[in-house]
Amino acid sequence: MISASLDFPRYGDKQNSDFFEEYLVRLLEERDRGGLTSRIRQIDTLMITVEPGHSIAYVGELCLMTPYHYLVTLESESHYTHVLRIDMRAPDVLVREVKDANTRGIFRSLNEVYPIGAQKPNSRYMGEIFRVTSLHDVVELQKARDVRFFNQDQIRKLELPGNMAVAKPSPYTHNIVGYWERPEDELRVYALGLSSIRADVQAAYEAAKDTQQRLGLAERLLPIDHLATRVYSQNREAAILEYLTLTSYYYWGSYDIADQNSSTNVTKSVHHANELESPAKVFTAANHPYFVNHLLQLPSPTEAFVRNYGPRLHHLAVAVNDGRTAGKANIDYVVDALRDCGQSFLLDVIGSEEAGLKQIFSSASEYSSLIIEYVQRFGDFQGFFTKDNVARLTHAAGVEEGLRAMDAAARAAEATG
Repeated sequence: MISASLDFPRYGDKQNSDFFEEYLVRLLEERDRGGLTSRIRQIDTLMITVEPGHSIAYVGELCLMTPYHYLVTLESESHYTHVLRIDMRAPDVLVREVKDANTRGIFRSLNEVYPIGAQKPNSRYMGEIFRVTSLHDVVELQKARDVRFFNQDQIRKLELPGNMAVAKPSPYTHNIVGYWERPEDELRVYALGLSSIRADVQAAYEAAKDTQQRLGLAERLLPIDHLATRVYSQNREAAILEYLTLTSYYYWGSYDIADQNSSTNVTKSVHHANELESPAKVFTAANHPYFVNHLLQLPSPTEAFVRNYGPRLHHLAVAVNDGRTAGKANIDYVVDALRDCGQSFLLDVIGSEEAGLKQIFSSASEYSSLIIEYVQRFGDFQGFFTKDNVARLTHAAGVEEGLRAMDAAARAAEATG
């Protein structure tokens, strides 16, 4: 009997290995049969860490460019954690700031071996926390599948909320997946440090929202649509299968983007058809490893990104509601307004209403290195991309990342010269 997690239609043209196809079925059938799929619900929280002194500016940036609101700051011994929220239907964002630039830890070590990642050693997207119906049951079931967790002493030393169980970082994505037990009708409360509304963060938040309101953006921006992680070419299938093992997501499909030597692979929530309630998780990987590019003579922006930054989240995609403002598609209106107040983008808005989708990438944040994507779907368009859009977005990001790599190389040469 086919399990519920395998009942969804498959999209895409990317050919997977026999190993992937076999274990996709076996893992999801076993996940459903053991009760994990029903116990693991939506993404409740996203966690991001930034360098000392960067969190206030980053909170202001996110509150301008997205629908998020500043809620409260939690202060622990070595971190400030700012809680951003839209409402209880969309995930929270926790913006963590390391107090001391010399703080050591596992998340810093994931940055330091990569030339650009090492420039901001404390800055990275950490991962997602899922709401579960029984924390004990989920953890025990996952341990029986050889999933490894931080123990409570490690959680305390890492200053992660004490009411969470957190799996150790993935060897394929370097992201974490965590769980916490929360009844659907109760508020999210993080067991971490002293709680206060900081005047400096509140001022940055209010300034951002004043600008957002003045530009007419607030009513056009929707919650996060998807999260896009870049991984090494050889880890594509393992990263997808691992995420399906850790979550209640299913495999939506993969598309080959041949002219950018990459593929885009999508997973979605079994429980929430609306991505705005639990964002889709996208994995992008090169089709070939870097060491054959000189033979193939193909571009390889995705592999170059991973070699420079490490496997990590590349962008957060914010949805824009369908409609028009001042004679423009809403996404064009939003981007033009942000450009007029100084926000830069990697290219012009691409796609069309006729194709059903328009998209754009911002420049990478100087605080988190994350890109914000804006995406507007028209009518009943249900997909995440068109092949032409993805190729152009990937190329544009690759150009900027290539410039950053050149800058990193120049800095390294100066340091050793």
